[in-house]
Amino acid sequence: MRIATWNINSVRLRIGLVTRFLETWRPDVLCLQETKCPPGQFPTSALLQAGYGHIADNGYTGHHGVAIISRIPIAESHVQSFCGRNDGRHVSVRLDGSGLVVHSLYVPAGGDEPDPATNGKFAHKLQFIDELKAWAGGLGCSGTGHHVLSGDFNIAPLESDVWSHKQLLKVVSHTPVETGKLNDLMASCGFHDPVRAHHPEPEKLYSWWSYRARDWEAADRGRRLDHIWVSQDISHLCRNVAIVREARGWSRPSDHVPVILDIDECGG
Repeated sequence: MRIATWNINSVRLRIGLVTRFLETWRPDVLCLQETKCPPGQFPTSALLQAGYGHIADNGYTGHHGVAIISRIPIAESHVQSFCGRNDGRHVSVRLDGSGLVVHSLYVPAGGDEPDPATNGKFAHKLQFIDELKAWAGGLGCSGTGHHVLSGDFNIAPLESDVWSHKQLLKVVSHTPVETGKLNDLMASCGFHDPVRAHHPEPEKLYSWWSYRARDWEAADRGRRLDHIWVSQDISHLCRNVAIVREARGWSRPSDHVPVILDIDECGG
């Protein structure tokens, strides 16, 4: 089974890139974030034509929104809210005939200033991660299902996940308080990072390059903000991973690129 995640930065604007990715890489399940798509306006017809007839969409007007599209029938879907806000940051599905539950998650970016006392967006991000840890602990350690937790976490947790560890220590997405919380969440909640298992440090890995760079590829000042984690009980089933760097060079691209995991199918 192939599972992918991608912050698409407006699914309606970039539906052509989505179908291009689907046709080229043929994932069974694609998790999308920052769909920027109000409820009822998801571009379903293009996905049906591409062979993806099963969609769970948690739409939101603005800069949020998540979705999961699948070639495999969806048995049930669920939406989880955090920080008392129903702002389109999570959706999950249980795939039919499988014990696999796939989550699409969009963690708040956190603004520019890494001080929760003066920046409400950063305070929201830290609170979100704390609540996510409390909730995810019931997933990874529960033994009640096999979970894939994927999405734009807006944190590059390791030194080799950014172009310059020293220069980004005071930049939101790589501050010690953020990386410490995310690494603790993964460890304490029983999750495994197959991307880093296949490409351990010190190899540099990025999934995001800023629009501000005149030549993103030459500058290569990236960060690994997009992740696919699996619960420890299925970590041995992970086979291959890929970060589709080429997608950053497509016409009118997202600033994020897809991350792919190939995993052996597990029973119910």
